[in-house]
Amino acid sequence: QVQLVESGGGLVQTGGSLRLSCAASGLIFSINAMGWYRQAPGKQRELVAGLTSGGITNYADSVKGRFTISRDNAKNTVYLQMNSLKPEDTAVYYCNAYPSTYLLWGKGTLVTVSS
Repeated sequence: QVQLVESGGGLVQTGGSLRLSCAASGLIFSINAMGWYRQAPGKQRELVAGLTSGGITNYADSVKGRFTISRDNAKNTVYLQMNSLKPEDTAVYYCNAYPSTYLLWGKGTLVTVSS
């Protein structure tokens, strides 16, 4: 059974940084494109960043230049480095397959950016 466990969220001030991690188990991680998604209060879940198995990245316009997605296949982990955080980045962050989110969602990790 596939399991996704996100971690690394927290409370940070505007302009700060966080690094999120997503540990995946139960799948052949190295051949799966993975993505980070977020859901802010009252809003739909949206794609933040995607990373193919070949290293091609895709970012939402709102995070381009500030966020970086990466992966460590040996650790079955995908990361999201978030810099220059803004209050509008406040959300619960999830990882899943990309671009089709066919895996069971994990619990996510909450990121709160204070102004």
